[in-house]
Amino acid sequence: MLDVPHELVEHVAWLLHEHRRARNTRRRKLGCFKQALLTLVHLRKNEMFSQLGAGFGISRATAWRYVDETLDVLAGWAPGLHEALTGLGEGDHVIVDGTLIPIDRIGADEPYYSMKHRKHGMNVQVIARPDGTPLWFSRATPGRTHDLTAARAHGIVQACLTRQILVLADRAHQGAGATFRTPYHHHREQPEQYQQFNRDHAHLRAPGERAFAQLKSWRLLRRARCSTRRISTIIQAVHTLLTCSYSG
Repeated sequence: MLDVPHELVEHVAWLLHEHRRARNTRRRKLGCFKQALLTLVHLRKNEMFSQLGAGFGISRATAWRYVDETLDVLAGWAPGLHEALTGLGEGDHVIVDGTLIPIDRIGADEPYYSMKHRKHGMNVQVIARPDGTPLWFSRATPGRTHDLTAARAHGIVQACLTRQILVLADRAHQGAGATFRTPYHHHREQPEQYQQFNRDHAHLRAPGERAFAQLKSWRLLRRARCSTRRISTIIQAVHTLLTCSYSG
């Protein structure tokens, strides 16, 4: 059993069919529908490739190739930053937040260790609508990357400034300037109006957590066992799946 709509599996299968036709791919052991199902099972349940292969009657290596191919196809449909912001401008606001995708790494891998979360992982930034619907996910960077550094490196600060989009962000983004608005620091020592601003700010920003909740509903991103170089592709693939769910 897989807790995803049948229509979503069919949509992924259609994308794979178009991909195979464009490449004039010969007949394979699994059809497009089963290849799509194989990939969704891997993303949703985070099962090992040996388990996937056994369940679908193929080898571990073949299961890996099929999943890898499907992820690349899905990631190709994910929007870029400027595409995601199309239609937004002055008078609109978005929510920007960061999260950590936990990974299996040993203590020697210092770049991936987040002091904030006390674990190894990859930093991911999101731009979400006021209701929490994700517009864009960044590529994954090593876990020790600060949220403000990541937002600048991905071009989020400049892109929102260019379009004059108001951005609500947490304290990790303090110092971004431009159109970013963050809570007042040490607000307990500030007048009542500053404390009220922080409460209102937190209320408006809270739906942004919904974007990461949807991302991590795909269990592979709760603790990734794959190469760190593939996590960005997986995130973009999941974003495409989420977009399909909304449109459906």
